[in-house]
Amino acid sequence: MYTISAAAAKIGLTAHTLRYYDKEGLLPFVNKSASGARLFKETDFEWLAIIECLKQTGLPLQKIKQFIDWAMQGDTTLKQRYKLFLERKAEVEKQIQTLRQARQKILYKCWYYRTALAAGTSKIHEKSLEQLAKERYFARKTKT
Repeated sequence: MYTISAAAAKIGLTAHTLRYYDKEGLLPFVNKSASGARLFKETDFEWLAIIECLKQTGLPLQKIKQFIDWAMQGDTTLKQRYKLFLERKAEVEKQIQTLRQARQKILYKCWYYRTALAAGTSKIHEKSLEQLAKERYFARKTKT
């Protein structure tokens, strides 16, 4: 069994966060000592990992609580839980696409500034599109 501080340290959260999760009803699986101290079992860490995963996808705590409630109800809620994870999967795929687009822009800007630094000026990028196309065409011709 882990105290709240030990559990928090093990998973990289604060004890305050775990207390907040408990207050919000996200930790019904956590045992309490006779004095009311929260005691975490090894199996509780998988629950905490799922909570953090859902949180990282942007799911509000209220909906995470709904998932926990469904899980506590058992197999009668399998369909709802499956649907929730399908929705999260779709949302994560959208986020990945958005991040890929942002990455492309960032890569372009890295190239832009690297080449401007090498040339000593950003004016290097003021060439016309026609000039750039010619340079690329002739560069390919000389490689073949």
